[in-house]
Amino acid sequence: MKLNSKQLRDLDPETAKSSLNQPQNKRKEIYFIVENVYDTYNVGGLFRLADALNVAKIYLCGETEIPPNHKIVKASIGTYKIVPWEYKSSAREAIAELRKKHEGVEARKEGSKKRSDESHVSTSNLSSISIVAIEQAKGSVDYRKAKYSLPLALIVGNETSGVMEETLELCDQIVEIPMLGINTSLNVIVSAAIVGYQATIL
Repeated sequence: MKLNSKQLRDLDPETAKSSLNQPQNKRKEIYFIVENVYDTYNVGGLFRLADALNVAKIYLCGETEIPPNHKIVKASIGTYKIVPWEYKSSAREAIAELRKKHEGVEARKEGSKKRSDESHVSTSNLSSISIVAIEQAKGSVDYRKAKYSLPLALIVGNETSGVMEETLELCDQIVEIPMLGINTSLNVIVSAAIVGYQATIL
């Protein structure tokens, strides 16, 4: 089922739950963890991106606003009714829940039929979820050189201060997007889109 923006905005929430979350619409094992993102239009945009990537769930954490905030509703064009989401008081809680959920579950390696000795898939991630922060920080790597495997959680942080240091310490990997101009960073939605598509589609 494909819906345009008007149809999404007009979609009844109960209809969304019953008809769009059927087995044929199985979601990818990718999650967004949104930490202290203040701009509600950014939150709405992340819902729209999450639908585009068919993510399993969005965790809205800390001081991030939640639906049905009218700006989120507007910016998401109704996708907040389709993409599963949950509020957590901290990103730490979301990470702990995901690690527990995926404990002992073999990670899917899409596009790869077997693993050789030269495989870039870390054996430490074969039975757990990979937690990746999108942030400029010590130890970060170019997002194009990072190795991704599902299940995967991508963390984005506050528009000014970024992902909290204590959250970064819980991550398996930190990736950053090269900035070639004067500005030091990209909008949170753009950053999540670039890495999200790199990790799951490209």
